Order: sequence, then structure tokens, then C-alpha cells
Amino acid sequence: MTTQFVLRTDKKDSAGRCPVHLVVYLDGTRLKCATGEKCKPAEWNADRQQFRRSFTGADEANQYLTLRIEQVNDWWRKLRAVGETPTVEGLRKALAPPSDEVAVPERQQSLVALMDDFRTVLRGRGYMYETLRHYLVVRNWLASYEKRRGQPLLVATYDLAAHDGFLAFMTMERKLSANSVYTAVKDLKALLNFLRDERSYTLGVEVKNLKANSVDVDKVYLTAAELEALRVAVLPANLGPVRDVFLFCCYTGLRYSDALQLHVGNVDNWDGGRVLRLTQSKTRKRVSIYLTSAAAAIIDKYADGQRTRLLPMLTNQVMNRYLKRVLRLAGVASIIEVVRVVAGSVVKTPTPKHDLVTMHTARHTFATQSLLRGMPVAVLQKILGHTNIKTTLVYAKIVEDFQHQTMRRVWEAQDAISDTTDIQSSQICAVEHVAA
Repeated sequence: MTTQFVLRTDKKDSAGRCPVHLVVYLDGTRLKCATGEKCKPAEWNADRQQFRRSFTGADEANQYLTLRIEQVNDWWRKLRAVGETPTVEGLRKALAPPSDEVAVPERQQSLVALMDDFRTVLRGRGYMYETLRHYLVVRNWLASYEKRRGQPLLVATYDLAAHDGFLAFMTMERKLSANSVYTAVKDLKALLNFLRDERSYTLGVEVKNLKANSVDVDKVYLTAAELEALRVAVLPANLGPVRDVFLFCCYTGLRYSDALQLHVGNVDNWDGGRVLRLTQSKTRKRVSIYLTSAAAAIIDKYADGQRTRLLPMLTNQVMNRYLKRVLRLAGVASIIEVVRVVAGSVVKTPTPKHDLVTMHTARHTFATQSLLRGMPVAVLQKILGHTNIKTTLVYAKIVEDFQHQTMRRVWEAQDAISDTTDIQSSQICAVEHVAA
């Protein structure tokens, strides 16, 4: 028996995503069925038959494909033992979750089936695609654990013992990171709260007692000196626009998704200067960002009177790939220790900073450099579009310069020298004042 995953580029949807199909070859018979996964062609590695790292949730999605292979192997062993002929219908049945195979009373439905229903409810309430995808990943992990456990995960019997088994399965067997496990538990708790509060289910556990710990992950950002080195670096012609877009996001704090959709209608005049006014794609919050001279110069550089888009954007994965080369050519080569927790063990890997930079690094850079230049956290919160100021305060924790400057001033009785000496604050950010 041979299995293969194929991206059906002939069935691309309106968003440019193509379905991933599983093809099984059995004694001259070719069977195929959909896996339920989709991605853009650039997010798929055809040689390795798996999702690329640029695909959101790549680790979980690839683990899901591995689970599919395990299910097919189990199915084939059972067929071979009884001498039955493999069929497409039999393959689909083998890949269906247990809750789809056995009819059970409503109050005894598997958490897997209920998570499917919950996602349908959230979709109807207007939740975004990426949020729904996170719940799909958790649903798949629940299905995998349910299969490993050999019995359905019922609402009434999911207790602390079952939960501990779920945590051990994800951590030790699937080797998920602590934050991936934490996210899975958070989404599972959202499902259980929904069933209890809105569907009147009787739960087998107090939701507040379902525990999982997250860990702080160091955010990568550029120093002012590195920003300047990037700005003046001599680059090949094809990499110049990538550098400019990245710098623009460093100067404004925009996410890639928002920079991608910037158009001339987002630019307004304000007090002799210009501002960006837009609604963020992720949070749908309205933000207003002052364009400093450095940011405005980048927009003007690509304004030709015919373009409606403000910036020369490429796909996110292509931008991320080119950025590593751009930063390397700019001399951003400091070594960063990357710490991961794998199956309960701490793994430390020294990695050049340019290998860790992505488009989202620009947003981290804007936030940290803004704080270093004295921007109030409350103002930074408004610019970044954070609903909760605690999210913004995360950046204050990672700016080590604060503690170093304070300690030097206290112990050596001298003024601290920031790494921002060579770059004026107006090059990075400024704040639009709004009348009370």
C-alpha cells in the first residue's frame, strides 16, 4: 500500500486556496478522498507532501495529515485480515470521526462532533476564518486522542482524569509546544462553556479546573542601529521593495494583512502632514496612524498616479523568505537563543537573528522602539489597535533597555545612553493628537 497527499490546484477557491486530497494505491487500485484541509499553492511542499512553515498552524495541520495516514493503515490491515475489497466509500468511512459512525443520544455526543457544531455556530456569528481554523485544529486533536483512547469523549464523562490524558497525549505523544497545548485547552474550555451556558448541557467537570500553562516566547525585534543598517543597505533591485515594505511596517506598526490592502483612500491630510486611517483586518478596529517623514517617503516612492495600492506587496511567505536574505545582506547577524519545550524538555538553539525575522517582526519593532522613545503605553495601544492594554504591556516586558538604563543610572549616577542616539524619534513614529 502507498499513500500520497496531493494539492488539487485545479480546484482553487475564490481565496486562492486548493484542497488537499489523500490518494491511496492498493494492489493496483487507486482511491482518493478529500482531507478537509486547504492552502495556497505557495504554502504546500509537493516534494515532502506537507504544509510549509509559512502556512498558519503548519505543525498541527501536518500532524493531522500524519493521523490520516495512521487511520488508512489501520483500515487496510483490517481489510486484509478479512479479505475484503477496498473501496472509496470504505476509505471515507475509515477517515470519518467515530461520532459520525455511531448514532448516540444528543446528550452523549462526542466532543468531536460538538466542536463541529460549535464551529458552525461561530461561523454564523461572524467569526473570522483563522479563528475558526484554530477550533478545527483542536477538533482534530480531540479526534486523534479519542481514537488513541479507544472510546468517545463524552460531555458527561470528560473529567479531570480524561483531561490529564489529553494533555499527556498532546505533550508526550504528539510533542506539541506548551503554547499549542495551552491554546487547545483554551478553545476546549470555550466549547464547554458554550455547551453549559447556551445549550444547557450537564458537564462532567468544572471548566475552571481544566488547566494548561503557557510560556513566554521571546519576541524578535530590531534595534535602532539594525534599522539604520537596513535602511542604508545596498541591495539587489528585486529586494529593495521588500526592504521598503518591511521598513514601512516598522514605522507604522501595521500587520502584513493590513499593509497588503492599503490603498490611496486610507491616506488623509492632517495638520500639515498625513495620516493612515484604516480598519484592521484581524480585529476590525478602526485605527489612525501618523505618517512620519520616513514612512511618507516610502509611500511617495511607489506613487505613480496609476496604482491604487500604496505598496509593492508580495505574498507573505515570499516576503518572509526574501526578508531573511535582506537582513543578512544588511549585516543583521546577532545570535539569539531560541528556547523550545519539547515533550517536557527544554531545547536551546543559537540562531542568527536574520533567520528569525518575518513580516510580523516589523510590528514588534515598532512597538519596542516606540516605548524606548517614550511613547505612553496607552497611546501605543491605540495605534496598534489592541483591545486590552495587557496585550500592549507585553512589549514593555521585553524591552531590556529599560532595566539596563535604570540600573546604570542608579548605580553609576550617569545618564543612560539609548541605542536610539543615531536615529531621531520622528523617523520611527509620532502620535496624532485627538481633541478631547
